[in-house]
Amino acid sequence: MERPDLAAAIDTAAEALVGVLDSAVARQRLAVSPTQLRVLSLLTSRPETNVNGLAELLDVVPSSASRLCDRLEAIGLLRRVADPRDRREVRLVPTAAATAQLRSRRHEAVRAVLDRMPARGQQDLLRALQAFGQAAEAPDSSARTA
Repeated sequence: MERPDLAAAIDTAAEALVGVLDSAVARQRLAVSPTQLRVLSLLTSRPETNVNGLAELLDVVPSSASRLCDRLEAIGLLRRVADPRDRREVRLVPTAAATAQLRSRRHEAVRAVLDRMPARGQQDLLRALQAFGQAAEAPDSSARTA
């Protein structure tokens, strides 16, 4: 298989995976709104975020973002912690309960897709993902050829 075809296949698979993960987050059985779920998902992937940064990500005013955070904090899914580099800054951190629930839902969604694959395909995928991960961690070598 040529590299451009493989790269396109990986891109397509990555988009499918992101879609599966997004739909898993959207189907959360938590007693929170879709916007609150989006906030938790955003904060999980962006650990340095403060209220102003969250407001930018959501395209809302900071006071609205702060109220969203107040509600999440009240139900135990979010904490505000001082930034260790600048104690005047406050980071928004999903609690362990929020992170575990999001992760569990994503894993369930991925498992559902994997269950639709033949066992041989699952094994091949595992080996390919492990090799891809190792290659991604390896030092960049432009001189390397396939």
